[in-house]
Amino acid sequence: MTETALPAPRIADQTIAVLGGTGPQGRGLARRFAAAGLTVVLGSRTAERAEAAAALVSEATGKPVAGASNADAAAAGDVVLVVVPWEGHRELLESLREPLAGKVVVDCVNPLGFDKQGPFALQVEEGSATQQAAAILTGSRVVGAFHNVSAVLLEDPAVERVETDVLVLGDDREATTLVQELADTVPGMRGLYGGRLRNAHQVEALTANLIAINRRYKCHAGLRVTDV
Repeated sequence: MTETALPAPRIADQTIAVLGGTGPQGRGLARRFAAAGLTVVLGSRTAERAEAAAALVSEATGKPVAGASNADAAAAGDVVLVVVPWEGHRELLESLREPLAGKVVVDCVNPLGFDKQGPFALQVEEGSATQQAAAILTGSRVVGAFHNVSAVLLEDPAVERVETDVLVLGDDREATTLVQELADTVPGMRGLYGGRLRNAHQVEALTANLIAINRRYKCHAGLRVTDV
């Protein structure tokens, strides 16, 4: 008997959890995904903070958005975005190995430092935040994405289209395709495969360059890839 391959998952059928969803980047992504009609759970260190932020996102979009602790959001999500400060990255992921097992985990964290000369990329033992996530979450399907998207644009209700490309990095073809589809749900945004996990460092580091551009030109710079 020949086994029939299961159809690839569709992003419209997935619950999207955003860990660190009370920060500008996480809240902005949750807002855009909810506006696109996706099922969204916003996570934070405490359920109370998450519920308050979720209520604001729901009011802004007219769509239902749930709030929960990071652990409960991780358990509820099919695709789980990690949008937390770099300083708490390892600790959070180590605490969530079990609820994140078997799930697509999208690491959006940029390890950056700031001094008098401006932003700069930090060295990460594993190579990048995304690779650190993969090393910790060995039972999850880790993908890197949404590193270079302006939180200001994501949260601005006057911005109807977020005109930027999102580089999606990973070693799992089905998972990267699903996350590209997630990016495509936001008007103006496009998800593009950007290489394997080992290439995540330069994508995360590019955020330092974009911040420098923003400061010089008083803008909210993004990334566009030509000829694709």
